[in-house]
Amino acid sequence: MHYRWSDIAPEQVNASTIRRYVTGDRVTVARFELARGGVVPRHSHENEQVTCVLSGALKFTFDGQEIVARAGDVVQIPSWLEHEVHVLEDALVIDVFSPLRQDWIDKTDNYFRAPGRGR
Repeated sequence: MHYRWSDIAPEQVNASTIRRYVTGDRVTVARFELARGGVVPRHSHENEQVTCVLSGALKFTFDGQEIVARAGDVVQIPSWLEHEVHVLEDALVIDVFSPLRQDWIDKTDNYFRAPGRGR
């Protein structure tokens, strides 16, 4: 299969987050546009996650540590590890998840959709 991000309908997940994603049988790849000041609240999921920061800056909090990731950085988050993200600068991010994000397909990712998230 072949996709262009610009052909995938954007989903305004909350006030500071636009998401586009493609799902295969066992993996989800997502493109996030994140506005400065946005927060992905503390959560965990069965999916292993790899985040590639293309632009901007994010502060990840997990496992008792804080990591600031900037353009060119990659962050790997194991399955079920609680984590939180603060958007320090407007950011463009590619996230890869395995297994696929069934909660996104079912729209049950309520931790992310909470009113008032972001600016």
